[in-house]
Amino acid sequence: MGAGGAGMSGLALLLGEMGASVSGCDAVDSAVLQELRDHHIDTFVGHSERHLEGVEVLTWSPAVAPENVEVRAANAQGVTLLTRAGALHELATMKRVIGLCGTHGKTTATSMMVQVSLAAGRDDGWLLGAPVLGVGANGHWGQGDLIVELDESFGTFGALAPYALGLLNVEADHLDHYRNLEAVEAAFAQLAARTVGPVVVWGEDAGVARVRGTLRREVVVVGTSPGLEWRVSDLNLERRRATFVLRGEGETLAITLRVTGAHNVANASVTAVLARTLGIASAAVVSGLANFVGAPRRYQYRGAWRGVDIYEDYAHLPGEIAATLEATRASGYERVTVVFQPHRVTRTLALLDAFAPAFHGARHVIVTNLYSAGEANPTSVTGEVVADALARYDASIDTSYRAELAGVVAALEALVDDSDVILVLGAGDVGAVVGMLGGGVT
Repeated sequence: MGAGGAGMSGLALLLGEMGASVSGCDAVDSAVLQELRDHHIDTFVGHSERHLEGVEVLTWSPAVAPENVEVRAANAQGVTLLTRAGALHELATMKRVIGLCGTHGKTTATSMMVQVSLAAGRDDGWLLGAPVLGVGANGHWGQGDLIVELDESFGTFGALAPYALGLLNVEADHLDHYRNLEAVEAAFAQLAARTVGPVVVWGEDAGVARVRGTLRREVVVVGTSPGLEWRVSDLNLERRRATFVLRGEGETLAITLRVTGAHNVANASVTAVLARTLGIASAAVVSGLANFVGAPRRYQYRGAWRGVDIYEDYAHLPGEIAATLEATRASGYERVTVVFQPHRVTRTLALLDAFAPAFHGARHVIVTNLYSAGEANPTSVTGEVVADALARYDASIDTSYRAELAGVVAALEALVDDSDVILVLGAGDVGAVVGMLGGGVT
């Protein structure tokens, strides 16, 4: 259930490749459901207990309410109920899991690891929250290990014990589940403690440092600071390219990425070191990372509009927004216009004070109405609370609120002559703004 979602669609594809008879449903039809049909997976639009005919196991997205008609019918009919987290736990008993985790960057890093695996001639499986650009779908069974994007939302990775782990960063998120940052950090620490083999972490992240401080096990640290086991140096960031040197364990890797930003350098560094600890050859690491062309909606170049470059990014947390703006400024853009769509009511309210500083370096910020992602909104909170917080924090940033995406397009029209780049940020449907700009995007 929820087969049109990023996580569930990949699981459906992977299970189908395993040889299982898979069916799925979602509330609305979508291109993702059509892709599942193309892979001979039966899909339905809507929910009905008729979908359970012949079904032995029901697994569902965390977004599905427990009182859903199919969940209730499954209980009544004795169908085995297995959460997505439970399904991942079952898969981990069949294969070694190579996990990439962090509050942000995990889709990117997991895609990078898939490219490294392919460059090494391995047939590892993978499961992540977006298609692997240049490779294919977001779920594949394969013959070797299983490369998995480990998602902390709803405690999904809570029962998983990976063989190897890469930890990118830790920030306050999903506080409707974890309640506070300390609980988020504890969950990542417990995941690292359960990991059977190597754990590689990015050493420049404050949250990761706190997690490390609680661990009673060895970890491999990579970063830019002197004295680390693996160190990044000679960093050069361009508009759509980054180069750097990674030194450690008596070897030197000269790495070229077809994406930019210090955050992508961090993702690539953790991926590279994790791959080396697993015995993947240096040449395959360098080649695989060079083959990585980005992940959908992760600083994805969408084209130019009236001479202004447009990037779309999934950034919806303060740390992600700050990293995206830092990457944009570092690659030479000066007049930065941001379109930001807040995501989820609970997240917006819990992190409200942290959002305003994250937009440092922007010249214009247009805030849209928030994307609720199905959450209840009893007090009718809107994205205007973020716009107001930013205006109070930094009056030098031209900040406005547009309740409708069509209003965003009008605002961009007025700002195009004072923009070098437009960043479209958010985890909801804000990317539709690019299409609404019309045929001028090339």
